Amino acid sequence: MNIPSSRASAALREIDRLLGPDAGPGTLADVCRYLRREFPHYRWVGVYALRGSFLDLAAWDGPAATEHTRIPLDQGICGRAARDGRTVIVDDVRASPEYLACFLETRAEIVVPIFGPGAVVGEIDIDGNEVGAYDGSDQAFLERVASKLSGALAVTPARPG
Repeated sequence: MNIPSSRASAALREIDRLLGPDAGPGTLADVCRYLRREFPHYRWVGVYALRGSFLDLAAWDGPAATEHTRIPLDQGICGRAARDGRTVIVDDVRASPEYLACFLETRAEIVVPIFGPGAVVGEIDIDGNEVGAYDGSDQAFLERVASKLSGALAVTPARPG
Protein backbone atom coordinates (compact mmCIF):
# COMPACT_ATOMS: atom_id res chain seq x y z
CA MET A 1 0.00 0.00 0.00
CA ASN A 2 1.36 3.39 -0.89
CA ILE A 3 1.18 5.78 2.08
CA PRO A 4 1.17 9.37 0.79
CA SER A 5 3.74 11.60 2.50
CA SER A 6 1.03 14.04 3.64
CA ARG A 7 -0.84 11.23 5.39
CA ALA A 8 2.36 9.94 6.97
CA SER A 9 3.24 13.45 8.19
CA ALA A 10 -0.19 13.92 9.76
CA ALA A 11 0.06 10.52 11.46
CA LEU A 12 3.53 11.28 12.82
CA ARG A 13 2.24 14.55 14.30
CA GLU A 14 -0.58 12.64 16.04
CA ILE A 15 1.90 10.08 17.36
CA ASP A 16 4.03 12.94 18.72
CA ARG A 17 0.90 14.21 20.49
CA LEU A 18 0.17 10.75 21.94
CA LEU A 19 3.78 10.48 23.13
CA GLY A 20 3.73 14.00 24.62
CA PRO A 21 4.50 15.06 28.17
CA ASP A 22 1.25 13.63 29.54
CA ALA A 23 1.99 10.16 28.17
CA GLY A 24 1.44 7.33 30.60
CA PRO A 25 1.72 3.55 30.74
CA GLY A 26 -1.01 3.12 28.13
CA THR A 27 0.78 5.23 25.55
CA LEU A 28 2.05 2.33 23.45
CA ALA A 29 -1.45 0.82 23.36
CA ASP A 30 -2.77 4.21 22.23
CA VAL A 31 -0.23 4.29 19.40
CA CYS A 32 -1.12 0.71 18.35
CA ARG A 33 -4.82 1.58 18.38
CA TYR A 34 -4.20 4.78 16.38
CA LEU A 35 -2.11 3.02 13.72
CA ARG A 36 -4.69 0.30 13.28
CA ARG A 37 -7.55 2.77 13.03
CA GLU A 38 -5.81 5.10 10.57
CA PHE A 39 -4.26 2.44 8.34
CA PRO A 40 -6.84 -0.31 7.70
CA HIS A 41 -4.25 -2.59 6.09
CA TYR A 42 -2.61 -2.76 9.55
CA ARG A 43 -4.95 -5.51 10.81
CA TRP A 44 -2.96 -6.32 13.96
CA VAL A 45 -0.40 -3.96 15.49
CA GLY A 46 1.91 -4.95 18.32
CA VAL A 47 4.92 -3.49 20.08
CA TYR A 48 7.42 -5.87 21.63
CA ALA A 49 10.11 -4.93 24.16
CA LEU A 50 13.46 -6.68 24.03
CA ARG A 51 14.12 -8.20 27.45
CA GLY A 52 17.28 -10.31 27.52
CA SER A 53 16.95 -12.96 24.81
CA PHE A 54 13.17 -12.55 24.44
CA LEU A 55 10.73 -10.14 22.84
CA ASP A 56 7.90 -9.48 25.29
CA LEU A 57 4.60 -8.05 24.09
CA ALA A 58 4.25 -4.56 25.58
CA ALA A 59 1.10 -3.38 23.76
CA TRP A 60 -1.17 -4.39 20.91
CA ASP A 61 -4.39 -3.65 19.08
CA GLY A 62 -6.29 -5.97 16.80
CA PRO A 63 -9.33 -8.16 16.48
CA ALA A 64 -7.84 -10.79 18.82
CA ALA A 65 -4.93 -11.38 21.16
CA THR A 66 -1.90 -13.29 19.97
CA GLU A 67 -0.58 -16.36 21.73
CA HIS A 68 2.94 -15.06 20.99
CA THR A 69 3.37 -12.78 23.99
CA ARG A 70 7.00 -13.88 24.46
CA ILE A 71 9.16 -14.67 21.44
CA PRO A 72 12.70 -16.04 21.72
CA LEU A 73 15.18 -14.04 19.63
CA ASP A 74 16.10 -17.15 17.67
CA GLN A 75 12.54 -17.69 16.40
CA GLY A 76 10.26 -16.19 13.81
CA ILE A 77 10.28 -13.09 11.68
CA CYS A 78 10.16 -10.96 14.84
CA GLY A 79 13.29 -12.65 16.15
CA ARG A 80 15.10 -12.12 12.84
CA ALA A 81 14.25 -8.39 12.73
CA ALA A 82 15.55 -7.91 16.27
CA ARG A 83 18.70 -10.03 15.72
CA ASP A 84 19.57 -8.33 12.43
CA GLY A 85 18.48 -4.83 13.49
CA ARG A 86 16.63 -4.26 10.23
CA THR A 87 13.09 -4.12 8.93
CA VAL A 88 11.70 -7.35 7.54
CA ILE A 89 8.78 -7.40 5.09
CA VAL A 90 7.20 -10.75 4.24
CA ASP A 91 4.81 -10.54 1.30
CA ASP A 92 3.25 -13.96 1.94
CA VAL A 93 3.74 -15.49 5.38
CA ARG A 94 2.48 -18.85 4.12
CA ALA A 95 5.64 -19.09 2.02
CA SER A 96 7.92 -18.26 4.98
CA PRO A 97 9.09 -21.23 7.07
CA GLU A 98 10.12 -18.93 9.93
CA TYR A 99 6.67 -17.34 10.33
CA LEU A 100 5.11 -17.96 13.75
CA ALA A 101 1.43 -18.29 12.88
CA CYS A 102 -0.94 -16.18 14.95
CA PHE A 103 -4.09 -15.81 12.88
CA LEU A 104 -5.38 -17.89 9.97
CA GLU A 105 -6.25 -14.79 7.95
CA THR A 106 -2.77 -13.23 8.17
CA ARG A 107 -1.02 -13.17 4.80
CA ALA A 108 1.67 -10.47 5.15
CA GLU A 109 3.85 -9.09 7.93
CA ILE A 110 6.19 -6.17 8.50
CA VAL A 111 8.47 -6.01 11.53
CA VAL A 112 10.41 -2.82 12.30
CA PRO A 113 13.12 -2.64 14.99
CA ILE A 114 12.97 0.09 17.62
CA PHE A 115 16.42 1.39 18.55
CA GLY A 116 17.57 2.83 21.84
CA PRO A 117 21.08 4.14 22.42
CA GLY A 118 23.15 1.97 20.10
CA ALA A 119 20.99 -1.16 20.18
CA VAL A 120 17.60 -2.69 19.39
CA VAL A 121 15.23 -2.26 22.36
CA GLY A 122 12.06 -3.58 20.76
CA GLU A 123 10.02 -3.66 17.58
CA ILE A 124 6.75 -2.90 15.87
CA ASP A 125 5.04 -5.99 14.43
CA ILE A 126 2.16 -5.57 11.98
CA ASP A 127 0.09 -8.27 10.30
CA GLY A 128 -2.07 -7.82 7.21
CA ASN A 129 -4.72 -9.93 5.55
CA GLU A 130 -3.58 -9.43 1.95
CA VAL A 131 -0.53 -10.83 0.17
CA GLY A 132 1.92 -8.00 -0.51
CA ALA A 133 0.17 -5.63 1.91
CA TYR A 134 3.36 -3.69 2.78
CA ASP A 135 5.83 -1.78 0.68
CA GLY A 136 8.62 0.76 0.99
CA SER A 137 6.22 3.52 2.01
CA ASP A 138 5.07 1.43 4.98
CA GLN A 139 8.70 0.70 5.84
CA ALA A 140 9.74 4.37 5.70
CA PHE A 141 6.71 5.46 7.73
CA LEU A 142 7.02 2.75 10.38
CA GLU A 143 10.75 3.32 10.77
CA ARG A 144 9.93 6.94 11.61
CA VAL A 145 7.27 5.75 14.07
CA ALA A 146 9.79 3.36 15.63
CA SER A 147 12.28 6.20 16.12
CA LYS A 148 9.65 7.94 18.27
CA LEU A 149 8.79 4.90 20.42
CA SER A 150 12.03 4.03 22.20
CA GLY A 151 11.37 6.39 25.12
CA ALA A 152 7.82 5.11 25.64
CA LEU A 153 9.02 1.53 25.37
CA ALA A 154 11.55 2.07 28.15
CA VAL A 155 8.81 3.03 30.65
CA THR A 156 6.17 0.49 29.61
CA PRO A 157 6.19 -2.83 31.43
CA ALA A 158 5.78 -5.90 29.25
CA ARG A 159 2.44 -7.65 29.55
CA PRO A 160 2.51 -10.91 31.42
CA GLY A 161 2.66 -13.87 29.04
